[in-house]
Amino acid sequence: MAAPPIAAEPNTGRLHSHCCYCSMQCGVDLIPSGNEIGWEVKPSQDFPVATGRLCQKGLNSLGHVVHPERLVAPMRRVSSALPGAHWHQSGWDDALDDIASRIKSIQQSYGNDAVSVFGGGSLTNEVSYLLGKFTRVALRSKYIDYNGRYCMSSAAAAQMRAFGVDRGMNVPLDDIPMAKYIILAGTNIAECQPTMTPYLLAAKKQKAVIVTIDPRQTMTSKLADIHVNLQPGFDSVFVNSLLHVIVNEGLYNKAYVENHTTGLEEIRAAVEHFSPDTVSMYTGIPKEVIRTIARGFARAETGIVLTARGLEQQVNGVEHTLNYINLCLLTGKMGRPGCGFGAVTGQANGQGGREHGQKADQLPGYRMIDDPEARKHVAGVWGIDPDELPGKGVSAYELFGKIHDGEIKAMIVLGSNPLVSSPNNARVAEALKKLELLVVVDMFETETAEYAHWLLPGSSFLEAEGTLTNLEGRVFHRARAFETPGEALEDYKLIGKLADRLGRGQYFQYDSPEAIFEELCRATAGGKADYSGMSYERIKEQKGLFWPCPSEDHPGTPRMFESGVFYHPDGRAKLHGITPKKPAETTDRDFPYILTTGRVGSHYLSGTQTRRTEALMKKAPVPVAEIHPSVAEKIRLRFDDRIRLTTRRGSLVFDVKISKEIHPTTVFVPFHWGGEHSINLLTNDALHPISRMPEFKVCATRIERVAPETEDVTATADTASSGARR
Repeated sequence: MAAPPIAAEPNTGRLHSHCCYCSMQCGVDLIPSGNEIGWEVKPSQDFPVATGRLCQKGLNSLGHVVHPERLVAPMRRVSSALPGAHWHQSGWDDALDDIASRIKSIQQSYGNDAVSVFGGGSLTNEVSYLLGKFTRVALRSKYIDYNGRYCMSSAAAAQMRAFGVDRGMNVPLDDIPMAKYIILAGTNIAECQPTMTPYLLAAKKQKAVIVTIDPRQTMTSKLADIHVNLQPGFDSVFVNSLLHVIVNEGLYNKAYVENHTTGLEEIRAAVEHFSPDTVSMYTGIPKEVIRTIARGFARAETGIVLTARGLEQQVNGVEHTLNYINLCLLTGKMGRPGCGFGAVTGQANGQGGREHGQKADQLPGYRMIDDPEARKHVAGVWGIDPDELPGKGVSAYELFGKIHDGEIKAMIVLGSNPLVSSPNNARVAEALKKLELLVVVDMFETETAEYAHWLLPGSSFLEAEGTLTNLEGRVFHRARAFETPGEALEDYKLIGKLADRLGRGQYFQYDSPEAIFEELCRATAGGKADYSGMSYERIKEQKGLFWPCPSEDHPGTPRMFESGVFYHPDGRAKLHGITPKKPAETTDRDFPYILTTGRVGSHYLSGTQTRRTEALMKKAPVPVAEIHPSVAEKIRLRFDDRIRLTTRRGSLVFDVKISKEIHPTTVFVPFHWGGEHSINLLTNDALHPISRMPEFKVCATRIERVAPETEDVTATADTASSGARR
């Protein structure tokens, strides 16, 4: 263990912060303790989210902060072999001088766009904003995107098309217990956002009906009244059958549709051939279940639909999401207590991270970078000419394609581990090898950092003051609890120092995160994600403010669209008729099963933090593939066997769990590991044409038995199908 952390403000006793993991952003209290860390984590009762609870990750969130592998000084590569590095410790002056010199040389030879930035969805609003500004003002490059592209981009694109604005949830969490009918599609809240579960339980106590739609019977599904065991890729087909019932039985809210939407006839035409009888034949979902859900949701007084990555991380993910939004709009379940749509954000600041400039096509306030008025406004705040702003770049995964093409020669990675989190990641590794300069800012030597020329120590969540925006659109303040260890710098200071070395320091003169936030608020004024009425003082006093908040006397907007007015020019929401399409990769004789990926409760994202937390690793030390007993029988799986998964991109071997609670066509593998355990070596890098979301959730695979070195010839597939972990 590293040295115990030191409080940023001495003699303060109990410290308050927020968990670093999921989008709930639960409050945590840090209490002085006699243990070896010197501090103990307890759930905070002082934050109005999560009802004073913490999940296993939150309770163990100090583990990685004090891990002995934590970086505490700049490290320079001294070996040429890739991957793998031999590092030489350096000082900040040497590090920043060398990095700046190499950036200048690369840009002089290849142009400004030869340098790119890859950001993260767990950075504060202030650092997210600063990273976008740094790319466009200090580097003068168009190439920035972030790992949130792999998370929320399809849901964001769908909400922009339906509502004209993208906020993960357009209702506050407190509305969930008011809903009489709740549909959870492609989301495993009980494991991915565990402290959101009490809101669902509160709804059940009020006699709400909960429906889960997932290829697995997850922990969340166990809360449901109805579980729909749907094969990955069939969401639009299934929802079309629900809409067919609602339209043809006249169950839609005629007054709401007429007064607040457009596109009813488009819906009517799209669902014509998707009767419950027909869709039941395609999906295996009983037609009676389809009619029950459609009628139940339409007739319920209130209702909420929540989606997540299960249906969004597909080449048809935008369309799937739009169809679930159609359910809310057709039935008039918008803008009222207990009514609305939400895409459950995955990362700590997945919402704020995409609002303020990390996305390739956006400026702060959810302004589009190709909008002349947006460019004029933001350039005015930044003190530059609008013509100096670069144009639109490319999405996260496409950055690596630009490296292969020779257009990008350098990359700065802050708060992300794209080698583990990207699809078909062998191609990403080959791209990283080609870079003339790779700078990784992180707390640890990640899999991505093994290819870096410079590895710079970043700050942990407990060492960085700032604001974050949780899944419901609540902007809150996170105090700085601890000093950074060793020579590590807060991220905003590091960015400012590098900008200064690049000759653009005059645009980055901030003495605190609060000063950055004040500028951010000015930059967002008049935008869709308008923070201009916020301040640290107001946020602290009210324990968070919901955007939009366009003036100092505005109370914020917990529930959107209460007036029935949307963000399109005509003030109406748009219904979209969806014609279901096949995934990018379909099954065949050689690859007869569907591989899908996701999270487990003990880990988070690429595992950089949780795989360095002993208590969490004890619960899930390796990824375990989950298959149906019929698959185990077909491949003659025996006790203590493992399985080999092969896709068109590669082959890996995994421990296996046999469960009747997964769709017979599907194998599930969690994605939190690197190296030989990295399932993203096998996933498909096909991108949605609009959102540029990779198709993590559907690819064709072959499943084969791998026998142990010493095989028990008496074991059979039946003994393996007990469901015990191998």
